[in-house]
Formats: sequence, structure tokens, C-alpha cells
Amino acid sequence: MDCFAGPGPAAPIPLDEALARVQRTYGTVTEPEEVPLRAALGRILAEPVTATVNVPPVAVSAMDGWGFGTADGAEVGEFRRLAVVGRVPAGSVFPGTVGQGEAVRIFTGAPIPVGVDTVAMQEDCRAEDGAVLVPATLKRGANIRDAGEDMTAGSVVLTPGLRLRAQEVGLAAAVGRSSLSVRKRLRVVLFSTGDELREPGTVKPEGTIYDANRYTLAAQLDALGADVRDLGILPDKPDVTRAALADAAATADLVVTSGGASVGEEDHVKRVVGELGSVDLWKLALKPGKPLALGRIGTTPFLGLPGNPVSAMVTFMLVGRPLVLRLSGAESAPTPRCLVVAGFEFRKKPGRREFLRARLATGPDGRPVAHKFPSDSSGVLTSMVEADGLVDMPADATVIHNGDMVEFLPFTGLFA
Repeated sequence: MDCFAGPGPAAPIPLDEALARVQRTYGTVTEPEEVPLRAALGRILAEPVTATVNVPPVAVSAMDGWGFGTADGAEVGEFRRLAVVGRVPAGSVFPGTVGQGEAVRIFTGAPIPVGVDTVAMQEDCRAEDGAVLVPATLKRGANIRDAGEDMTAGSVVLTPGLRLRAQEVGLAAAVGRSSLSVRKRLRVVLFSTGDELREPGTVKPEGTIYDANRYTLAAQLDALGADVRDLGILPDKPDVTRAALADAAATADLVVTSGGASVGEEDHVKRVVGELGSVDLWKLALKPGKPLALGRIGTTPFLGLPGNPVSAMVTFMLVGRPLVLRLSGAESAPTPRCLVVAGFEFRKKPGRREFLRARLATGPDGRPVAHKFPSDSSGVLTSMVEADGLVDMPADATVIHNGDMVEFLPFTGLFA
């Protein structure tokens, strides 16, 4: 049933409370699967990765140069003169011991021979016939990477819940893994709702608009690694909506809709979801994006986003993204944000948190300055193209002055 049904309307919920509910209410729904390392980018790690080898496996040279023992050699001014007795490329092993007064030509990554405790960079040395002059004051151990300096055998190097980036994939390869256990991709069914919507590329009668929301939302879901099934546009008919949502929930890990979550006569989504399962959250104390529904269709999580394109995108960034990552088994991570200088004036009433679209520029003092997009309309999708991110204005704040420090959420951290 609808947990907000009752004699009076429910009060809008603060964003932080909505996010706390996501963390309390939802958990991982995806199963593990083994994938080749080349297919692991962007996936959620399901099991820890333990190093089976030391990296590097033995002490190696960190530079191209000459290896020697620091106690050896006769000083010649600022240098010591050493006899060159061999050459050690990467991937080979020097067969003997480097004795007193001796040095070997050594290259980056080559194992350190017995008798060598220091490597002098080649640009600091002077080679002569059969000998080399190395700096006399070089400290013992210089330019040598110890065995296990990066990773030691038996240590856990990657933990479950990580969303794998290029560096994690490379690290797994460095400890010898050719495949990883990751979470299966979250299966998301996506709808738009509304008789006014038409598919891009088709005839658009008077009074209708092309549906942009499914395309922006599908792109945001794709960026999070979800397996998206786009089932098109639902008409404003409760029976059709009910059947479509029930069918979708039977095969999905998450159902996402845009539109129909408000209180108009033609807004059926929230009511239908309440009949099929529950609406656990409705209405955020947020602009843009007040009408947002979060609940379940049967046992399948449901996210109902607003119909206005900016509201749909922003609420997905702020609530949908954490929900998708939570269901996918990803570890919780705070929304990326930074402090910038406000290059605008803005006023609002207290009580509702607002996210203002803004573009960054570099100020005269070198600091980043946020310039607000002129329109606050949630129907102006061009604002999301022009902006670099969102200025977070707290619910109790009423004014931003030019020159104030404000919190800024860059889109680069909200789209992945």
C-alpha cells in the first residue's frame, strides 16, 4: 500500500533524509560473475583481490644508470671511479657478484645484482673506457625499489564494492589476475509517461513534444554500468500503466519512470505503484525535482522521476545514482563537491534546498568562479548543456552574494 496515504498531504522530505532512506532500505540485488580482466572496467568488484606475489618480486633498479656498492671505489674529486664488469637489462639476471671497485650498467626494472646497494642515474655519471665515474656523495639505497615496495604477497589489494577504474584493472593484472569476480550488471527497465510525448524521428502533432528524458536517463544509467531495457512511452492510462509496470518488475532489478509522479489527474504512476507495492518516499524538499517517488513494485525497487527534463536529470544525479550504486553492490561514496567563488547574486525563500546550474570560469586571482545560468526553469534542458555542475544552496539559506564561497557539484562526478 501507499505509506503516505492518509487524511493530509505528506510533508516534503529533505534530500539528506531521502539518501539515508536509500542506504537503510535497499541493498545489493546483483549476483557475482567472473569476467575477463579486459571486461572488468566499470564493474563492481564482488570479492577481494589478494596479491599472490610481491610487486616488484625482487629489488629492481628505478632508473637507467650504474649499480655499485657504496663502500667501493677510489674517489676522484666529486666522483668515484669504478670498473664496469657487466650489463643488466630488464628481464635478465646478472650471473655473478659485483665486487669492490666494480659497477654494472643497469636499466630500469632490472634485478639488482648481489653486491649492489645503490644505483646512480646515467645523467649524473661519466662513462670512460671500461670504467664509470659515479657521484661520491650518493646515499646508499638510492634509485632502488625494494621487493614488495608496491604490494606484498598475501595482502588484500582490492576490496569488494569498488567500481573498477583503469588503475584497479591494472593493479589486478600486476598481481597476476586474468579475471575478476564482479557483480552482474543491474537490470533496469526504463519508461517515460505522458500522452504529450513522441519518439524522436517520428511525426510530432501539434501539442506534443519529443521525449528527451528516456535518452538522458538511459545515458546516465549506461554510465553507471547498468543493463538498460528501454520500453518506450506509456500513455496516461492507469490500466496500461499498471500492466506495463507489473510486467517490467517481474524481470528487472529496478524500474525507472519519468513523469506521472505528481498529483495531476493524468499522473497515474505513483497511485499505480502504491497499488502494486509501496511508495516509501514521495516529494522532496528540493528544487528542481520536488515530485519524486521511491518504492517497490512487488519486491522490485522503483524510482519515479519528475517529467521536466532538468528535474529528471538532477534528481537522478542526487537520488537515482546513489540508489543504482547501492543496488549494484558498490560501496557508498559521498557526492563529489568542491568550494568555488559565486559570480552571481541569488535569493530564495527558506525551507527548500536548491541546486543551481552554473558554469565555471577562472577568476582574476586564479580561483574557480561559478556563473549561474540565467533561467531557473526545470524545462530548459540547454541549461544542463551550458552548465559544468550544480551549486548546492542549503534549505535554510536565503541569499548568495557575489564573492561568497559556495559548494559546487561538478557534472564529471555525477555522471559516473
